Amino acid sequence: MVVSAERTWATVGGGNLEALAVERSRAMIGAGVVEPEVLEVALSDKAPYQHGVQCCGGEVKLLLEPLPVVPSVAIFGVGHVGLELARILARHDIELHLIDSRPDQLVAERLAVLDDAVANVHVHHVPVLPELVVGELPAGTHALVMTHDHAEDAALCDAAIRRGDLATIGLIGSSAKWTRFRRKLAEDGNTDEAIARITTPIGLPELTGKEPAVIAVSVAAWLLQLFVAERNPVHREAKA
Repeated sequence: MVVSAERTWATVGGGNLEALAVERSRAMIGAGVVEPEVLEVALSDKAPYQHGVQCCGGEVKLLLEPLPVVPSVAIFGVGHVGLELARILARHDIELHLIDSRPDQLVAERLAVLDDAVANVHVHHVPVLPELVVGELPAGTHALVMTHDHAEDAALCDAAIRRGDLATIGLIGSSAKWTRFRRKLAEDGNTDEAIARITTPIGLPELTGKEPAVIAVSVAAWLLQLFVAERNPVHREAKA
């Protein structure tokens, strides 16, 4: 049985046993517990209970084991830099979303370099309004905006900051581009605090270079640093 802060999947039999398992699992999630625990429950009508009597007899031991959350990354724009970045990130255990409005960027022949990916790769071809994909991404996704079209980039940035629950929003481009974007986002009603959630430029500042492979390595290294930081216990779920 898998327990998150809001949902459960499968079952360990229901009744007081399961309710206690869910209750303790969620307490572990809230407290950031990272070490497994054993929960012992007596199935007797004479035993203390909180959620209903179970009188089958005997005792049950449940292992409550915290599980790490797999990172999620969305690359908007699978051009030269986007594909190089996807090749690197695909070697890691993540959910990798590739989104592009150009069908030729997502053909099987071009994405064949990802055929042996460790990551779970999701390909989204959205010829019209690719920003709609923003609303479909898992909460906590790292969104990287690097399309071929600055108008598309601007729409994606607006959609991303309005969502509010993405882990990070990264934008590729020059300082002049960001100056225009920041002004446009403010004119569209976004607060300074919301706009500040966008990171630009992206990547490690000490790793410079304009070649697609260099940019991709820099951005991937930056993301991997964020993944390490996310392994904080508050981001874990518990398994019963």
